[in-house]
Amino acid sequence: MGRRAGAGVAALLHAQRPKFSSGEIMTDFAINPASTALILIDLQHAIVGRPLAPLSGPQVVAQSVRLAEAFRARGCAVVYVRVLIDEILKLPADTPTTRPPDAPPLPANACELVPEAGVQAGDVLITKKQWGAFYGTDLEQQLRRRGIRSIVMAGIATNFGVESTARQAFDQGFELVFAEDAMTSISEELHRFSVQHIFPKMGRVRSTGQLLQALGK
Repeated sequence: MGRRAGAGVAALLHAQRPKFSSGEIMTDFAINPASTALILIDLQHAIVGRPLAPLSGPQVVAQSVRLAEAFRARGCAVVYVRVLIDEILKLPADTPTTRPPDAPPLPANACELVPEAGVQAGDVLITKKQWGAFYGTDLEQQLRRRGIRSIVMAGIATNFGVESTARQAFDQGFELVFAEDAMTSISEELHRFSVQHIFPKMGRVRSTGQLLQALGK
């Protein structure tokens, strides 16, 4: 099932993958398992089940599992992040992303990671109350104590949780790699803008296949 899902995602993104001046980017670096962590953002029931683009939530979960299994097998740290949706800070905004006060109660499992995400006993679980995964959590401490210098980012949503966490990591001196076909957003346009215009300025943008190759899998 995982291989079929991965092949489907690769076919979908073949024509959509951002092009750079040098053409198609090949794997030009190696991942050091001892100093690299995979961070998977918000693969939880309330988010995976939403309408998303360019990939569906289950497609992103399938790609994330491919990465997690490979990174775990090489001894890399694997970090799963979830957000407590009803505890996100509510501030005045023209188009707020927080739930309205009269919204019905969330399902009991809304903030729990979907079982398909494949969390293992040795993985790190971070619970946040905002878009980014660093502020108000022990994520930085967990990474520093493991000697992590490089972070591979994936999850939902590209321009919210993933980008916010990446910006915080960039400011703290972590090297960044983005798994472009293991993330998605509430619209393809928002996803594309981050992948094409923001992420290349903070780190490397690669496919899941390229990352597995860099990992030596």
